[in-house]
Amino acid sequence: MRYADGPGTVCEVFVQAPVDRVWELVTDIELPTRLSPELQRVAWLDGADGPAVGARFEGHNHRADMPDWRTVSEVTELTGSTAPTGPTGPAGVRVFAWAVMDADGRYGEPVSDPAGSLARWRFDLTPEDGGTRLRQSVEIGPGRSGVSAYIDAKPEFEEKIVDFRLGELRKGMTATLEGVKSLAEQAEQGE
Repeated sequence: MRYADGPGTVCEVFVQAPVDRVWELVTDIELPTRLSPELQRVAWLDGADGPAVGARFEGHNHRADMPDWRTVSEVTELTGSTAPTGPTGPAGVRVFAWAVMDADGRYGEPVSDPAGSLARWRFDLTPEDGGTRLRQSVEIGPGRSGVSAYIDAKPEFEEKIVDFRLGELRKGMTATLEGVKSLAEQAEQGE
């Protein structure tokens, strides 16, 4: 799989908690800092204090094999609400999606337009059997990223580099989903 093809991956989990509770957790941009192996801290930008289409937030990331880096993300889709009566998509599906940009130009020219994002992330929440089917997905590219730098150095290994990165992302996504599941189900048992 080539980087230019927009490769991605999906992970999902069933959460024995209502969509509203799971929604509160996945739209809390600070929660992944407790669950992700890379994301260290986040903050809303431009006076935003919560998710809304067009709202932006910065993320600070860390990996042992790279210098720390900052990204800026923009919410690109928000179908649902933290209120139980909020709008939802087809069959009650809620979506929280954002594009991650290299705003500082670490891997090339600075990017502020989601069309040039280095990754696009998405949570889909679907009511199922009294609980929630929670799906997280990511597509990497088309903008330059750390993956691009590795491919530039070893173009003959592009497919292996992309596959390795997707494996790392699946590991982080699994940790995030299991963390959301645990928190949501603990809250349900505590009520």
